Amino acid sequence: MAREQEGEQMVFDVNRIRQLIELMNEHELNEIDLRNADRRIRLRRGATDVAVLASPPMASMPMAAPAAPAQAPVTAAATPTPVVDEKAIFIKSPMVGSFYSRPKPTAAAYIKVGDVVQPDTIVCMIEAMKTFNEMPAGIAGKVVEVLVKDEEPVDVNKPLFKLVPA
Repeated sequence: MAREQEGEQMVFDVNRIRQLIELMNEHELNEIDLRNADRRIRLRRGATDVAVLASPPMASMPMAAPAAPAQAPVTAAATPTPVVDEKAIFIKSPMVGSFYSRPKPTAAAYIKVGDVVQPDTIVCMIEAMKTFNEMPAGIAGKVVEVLVKDEEPVDVNKPLFKLVPA
């Protein structure tokens, strides 16, 4: 039992997390997800930095910002500015689960970039607690970008698709 707790502490040790962040930077990884029994920590590189998501026992753990790679300093000119389209609308996830763009692995995707959808058009499936839920668009528009990948975990209100009004 003590050995298990010791191993668990090693996985979630701040120094270990810093090492994982360095590995993410070194190998240009976008996400690392570690699980140990009922504890979980996910390191995810977002638009600006690495975020640490931890299970409730670790939620208050302090986290230092990752160091920038020595050979490639980041400057304001080198960082791309996201293009904000004021006309864009988004189809967002109504629940927590796993995103699927097609009804089964061998089938065609429900929708793709360039498709025009209506509020009742099925755009994806979200698996939650072993139940597959077909999701209607809820809005009308032309799909300009798919924002998630198959089997990617999604949260409530996570943008799934970017559209322009029809």
